[in-house]
Amino acid sequence: MPTNVFELDSLLCRRKVIALAGKILVYDSGDNLVAFSKQKMMKLKEDIGVYADEEQTELLLKIKARQVMDISATYDVTAADGGPIGALKRKGLKSIVKDQWLILGQGDMEIGSIEEDSTAKALLRRFVPLMNIVLAQTYVVTMEGQHVATFTRNVNPFVSKLGVSYTRGQRALDRRLGLAASVLLLLIEEKQD
Repeated sequence: MPTNVFELDSLLCRRKVIALAGKILVYDSGDNLVAFSKQKMMKLKEDIGVYADEEQTELLLKIKARQVMDISATYDVTAADGGPIGALKRKGLKSIVKDQWLILGQGDMEIGSIEEDSTAKALLRRFVPLMNIVLAQTYVVTMEGQHVATFTRNVNPFVSKLGVSYTRGQRALDRRLGLAASVLLLLIEEKQD
């Protein structure tokens, strides 16, 4: 029986850096492929599908930008049936120095945030050549002041990897928003470094 990606406490997302279009492969702890996403080339407005397999036979969720190329873009996340899940909004100008995102729920109400853990490391990665290969990039996900997940990105010249670790508890992050955030961090933030 295939693994349900939304029930896992940890994931490893991989993006081939040298591929023309952004392809994200998502694995469970047993190195089994549990999700796949491919960015469409030459799109002014991001419209990303996340699927259960590389053949793209089963849609898991959609991620769609509200605006065309906006530094503070908001990305709506919907289920396969089109039902709304929430949204992720990049904090534009603040993300120039240190990557920051808002997690939005019903009615665009802020329910959490995703933020790089260190301003110093963020600045080194942006302004010192090759530091983005040496320094891991860690994002802390919080909801109502509680740490609910950690995303850690290691970059090398050929493959960018993002490790995802969720915590369980009363204020757990909806795994669908977590998967959407993982895809966006690898596709959008990687362009900024």
